[in-house]
Amino acid sequence: MILKLDGGKVELRKDNGSYVRTIVSSKAVDADLNNNETLIVITYLDGKVELRKENGSYVRTIVSSKAKRARFQGSDIAVTLDSGKIELRKENGSYIRTI
Repeated sequence: MILKLDGGKVELRKDNGSYVRTIVSSKAVDADLNNNETLIVITYLDGKVELRKENGSYVRTIVSSKAKRARFQGSDIAVTLDSGKIELRKENGSYIRTI
């Protein structure tokens, strides 16, 4: 699966490019799929990071502000903050450490 980010909208697409569904419709600046393509982490314009299922349903908020991007690192989530620091968090949002 591929995530397409266009004008704040995040779309899920098949590997051949065909449209599957819209995950969020506005204010997204970054998105990443986990390794087994079942979860999506989305970074918003206001610095909020959300975890969603591949069907688009909301799971939880990982951080509520100051994030620039978030990426899956195995089963954990690396959140790059606007200060340049990286917070490593579990999928449930709990803090592990700052790098």
